[in-house]
Amino acid sequence: MTLNIRSEKKHKISKYIFMQFAEPLGNSDSSVDAGWDHLNGCWRKKLVDKVRELSPTMIRFGGCFASYYHWKEGVGPQSSRVPMYNLCWDGVYGNAVGTHELVELCRTVDAQPLMVVNMESDGRMHWAYPKEGMNRLGTAAEAAEWVEYCNDPCNKLRLSHGVNDPYNVKYWQIGNETSYDRRGFDMRNAAKKTLGFAREMKKADPEISLIAWGDSGWAGHMIEQTGEYVDHVAFHYHFSSALQNSVLNDRDYRRDADATWQHLMSVSAPMERRINEMREQVAPYGKRLAMTEGHYALSGRDRCDVLSTWGAGVSYARCMLVIERATDILDIATLADFFGNRWQVNALMLSTPDHWGGAYLQPVGSIMSLFRHHIGEYALEAPKSIYGVDIASSISSDGGTVYLHTVNTDRTDAKDICINVDGIEVSEMTVYEIACDSMTEITYECPDVFSVRKRKVKGNKLTLSGACVAAIEINIYD
Repeated sequence: MTLNIRSEKKHKISKYIFMQFAEPLGNSDSSVDAGWDHLNGCWRKKLVDKVRELSPTMIRFGGCFASYYHWKEGVGPQSSRVPMYNLCWDGVYGNAVGTHELVELCRTVDAQPLMVVNMESDGRMHWAYPKEGMNRLGTAAEAAEWVEYCNDPCNKLRLSHGVNDPYNVKYWQIGNETSYDRRGFDMRNAAKKTLGFAREMKKADPEISLIAWGDSGWAGHMIEQTGEYVDHVAFHYHFSSALQNSVLNDRDYRRDADATWQHLMSVSAPMERRINEMREQVAPYGKRLAMTEGHYALSGRDRCDVLSTWGAGVSYARCMLVIERATDILDIATLADFFGNRWQVNALMLSTPDHWGGAYLQPVGSIMSLFRHHIGEYALEAPKSIYGVDIASSISSDGGTVYLHTVNTDRTDAKDICINVDGIEVSEMTVYEIACDSMTEITYECPDVFSVRKRKVKGNKLTLSGACVAAIEINIYD
């Protein structure tokens, strides 16, 4: 089969589709705390080294945690930090990692920070006032003060903490999963509150970019109420098998490799439909989309060990191609929680205690890293799929290099495709690929099992082995 690609640029691809999502998860997964060296007051070196390999373009700090977070408890000297109850995830968060530490990590790995503000606990009064005498409600004034703390060169509080240069945090999300809890704000109240927060935050810094919650059919009303104050509409997509009688639970996935593969391969089409639903809602208003959370949601130990298999990596790769093909409307996206030491939905896993081992990328982290390092600035016109191979294509800004992201959706059989660019057979390709048996699982004892293999291919014929995920570079000037 022949894949024909046109080198005419379509639209620019936002680099923030490789965002990672950091949320302190309390007793569920030590997550943020697992990456912090509390003795020496810095990020663990093994974490930083692996994050550089993952190469996230944006790091989001918030999630459900944001709905009861007071940012002032996590700034200034460590000795003055105020511990807090982690109301959603249980346990106590010591606030060792706050604004400064998050921005420091972002700068170290060249990522853009995205902060989620506490919008009056999203109307969840059981989080705003969890017990007598405890107030976790976040106000618009508090959110605006956070913007000032980060971005005003003359902010007295930040200067008193010994930070002379502003953090210049551009991206802020107002509210989180507001529509998912009937105990929280309804659509009209959420839009009203969002507008109030946006006005105050823009007063603090008119140059910031704001993201409003618009899932569950709220997008149109939210945009109509917030108007020019909001740039992006946020939604989340937590998914599982689209087929009946799913085996993607607990240990069931180990019983039948073919059945597990079929269920893993079923998830990308519903994701595409989900994005298109959101596209239709924001299109009349000219707003852009931000999928600020996205990952598998499965039952089983640590959110299901199937997510440590290469089959899950291939499944996630298909979803990543859906995201890439939607970049005409989608600017921010992720497919994982960032890091921790338990949850299989993490992109990066850490050993605990630190001296027991190192850090490794989960399958989802491996494919995000692979595609992140080999992608052009502009999308190209190409088929979504050919001969059982999923495809997303892009080109460098100078028009000299074509990039193909490919996924062989057959578990065992190799696929041969011939590649032409502008009707001309390519003469050579550089292929970066990961290919394993779909049931191979990564652990601390085999952290390199999903390593990327590089090879040169002469001519325009490419063979992709079963369950292969590949990033292909073609220099069209040769």
